[in-house]
Amino acid sequence: MITILRSVTAMLIVMACFTAPLSAITLEEVKARGELNCGVSTGLPGFSNPDGEGKWSGLNVDICRALAAAALGDAGRVKFIPLTEKSQMTALQSGEVDLLSKNIAWTMTGDTALGLHFAGIAFFDGQSLLVRKKLNVTSALELIGAAVCLQEGSAYGARLQAYLNEHKIVYKLLSTANTAQDLKEIAAGRCDVITGRRSELYGLLQKTEKPEDMMILPEVISREPFGPVVRQGDDGWFNLVRWTLFAMINAEAYGVSSATVEAAKLSAEPNVRKLLGLEGIRGKGLGVADDWAYQVIRQVGNYGEIFDRNIGINSPLKMDRGLNGLWNRGGILYAPPMN
Repeated sequence: MITILRSVTAMLIVMACFTAPLSAITLEEVKARGELNCGVSTGLPGFSNPDGEGKWSGLNVDICRALAAAALGDAGRVKFIPLTEKSQMTALQSGEVDLLSKNIAWTMTGDTALGLHFAGIAFFDGQSLLVRKKLNVTSALELIGAAVCLQEGSAYGARLQAYLNEHKIVYKLLSTANTAQDLKEIAAGRCDVITGRRSELYGLLQKTEKPEDMMILPEVISREPFGPVVRQGDDGWFNLVRWTLFAMINAEAYGVSSATVEAAKLSAEPNVRKLLGLEGIRGKGLGVADDWAYQVIRQVGNYGEIFDRNIGINSPLKMDRGLNGLWNRGGILYAPPMN
C-alpha cells in the first residue's frame, strides 16, 4: 500500500511539473514593469554599441530584444543599461538589471563564487592575434622575428608569450600600457602583432587607420565562451533566458527565419511546430504566451540572422562564423531540442 501511495505521489508531482512553470520572480517583475532592464557593455562594436542618437545595436543587444519579445511580446520594450566590468556584478545582484548580455567569459568562479547562472553560450570566443599584412603570414606559427605588443600585467600577454615559447617562435617584445597604445604602435609599424579576445579584435580592426592593412589570424589560443547571465535563485527566469537563446539557435537549424516564419506556421514538421508553439509544451512551462518563440523569430530573427547583421558578412566587422557555425555546418553550435 505504501509503495502504491508513493507511486501516486510521484506521478502527481511529475504531472504538476508539466502543468505549472517554475517560480519566476524576475519574469513577474518584468511583466509588471512592462520593460526589460538589460545590462550591456559601455560600447563594443558588433556586440553592444550605441550610435550618435543613443540607439543600441549588436549581437548582445539582439539577445536582450529577443528576451523582451519572449517575455512581453514586444522586442522594443528594453532599457539598455551600460555597465563597466567593475559595476556589472553589483547591478545584477542588486536587481538594477534583469540580466547581463555582455562578453563575460563563462568560468567556474562565476558559477560558484559570484552566484551567477550562465544561460548558455551565445558566442564561442577566445584569444587571437591581429597582425600587419606586410608580415605575409597566415598563421601564428609563422611569426618568427615579429615585433609583438604585449600589455604589462595582462593575462593575454602572458598567455601569448607562453604560446610562442611553446612553439619555439623567436619574437621581439614591445611592452605597452593599454589597448590605445597597442593601436598606436601597430599603426606606426613599431609592432607587428597585438592580441586580445577575438570578439574585441574585430572591433579594434575598425579603429585602425587603415583596416585594409591588417588581418586577424585564424588561431584561437584560449577558450572564453560567453552568453546571457542571470542571478542564481530564480530558475523560472533562468529557463526563459536559456530557451530564448536556444530557440534562436534551433530556428536557424530548422531553416526558420524572420522572413519565413509566417510560412513555417503551415509546416507539418514536428520540430518546427513545437518551436512555434503550435504543439507540444508551448509556453506554459516558461510562464509566457504560446507564441513566444514565434515572436522572437518574427521580431528579432534566428541566430544566424543576428550574427550576420551584427558581426558577420552583412556587418562592418565581416567576422567568419568559425566555431559559431552550426554543428553540421563546420562549427560547434547547437541547442537541445524543444520537446
